[in-house]
Amino acid sequence: MKTDNRISDAEWEVMEVVWDNKKIRAYDIIKKLELKTSWSDKTVRTLIRRLVDKKVLAIEKEKFNMYYPLLSKEECVKEVTNKFINKVYKGSIGLLVSNFVKNNKLTQKDIDVLKDLLNEDENKK
Repeated sequence: MKTDNRISDAEWEVMEVVWDNKKIRAYDIIKKLELKTSWSDKTVRTLIRRLVDKKVLAIEKEKFNMYYPLLSKEECVKEVTNKFINKVYKGSIGLLVSNFVKNNKLTQKDIDVLKDLLNEDENKK
């Protein structure tokens, strides 16, 4: 995902609906978002258009316009995560983890997951 494709928080909500449905009509996106937001039909359609303009969503012309993602959720999460780490921690994952561990109570399961990830990374070298 390129910087000019950055997704706003509101656009992320739209993408969550699209990612969950793979291919979906604007009407159905609007109906699903009505359950969790107070956005108007026009607002949601504007968000959809912005996502198409950013080349995050594409349109397939059928009986109704069907929208589908051009970027996977994993790609977008990776980009947002990397931007956050670079912005807040100057690219240091060690500082991120250190800050997180110092300021949050980790469960034994969390610790085990971190150990497994570190061991997996060490085995790749």
